[in-house]
Amino acid sequence: MLVVQLKEGDTVEKALKKFKKKFEKTGVVKELRERQKFTKKSVRRRQQVIKAVYKNKLQQGLLED
Repeated sequence: MLVVQLKEGDTVEKALKKFKKKFEKTGVVKELRERQKFTKKSVRRRQQVIKAVYKNKLQQGLLED
């Protein structure tokens, strides 16, 4: 359960913004979207490898943003 602590004088908009941010960090929506479609294990693994190679190249400075 998500709990949003508010300070005195906080507006509803501010509270809603905090709630949305916390909810997004939990990853519930992302997981639901992933569960809607089936991806084979080999495809998931290939995507992980491609992502790792990309991150490695970024870290080494071979790619520019």
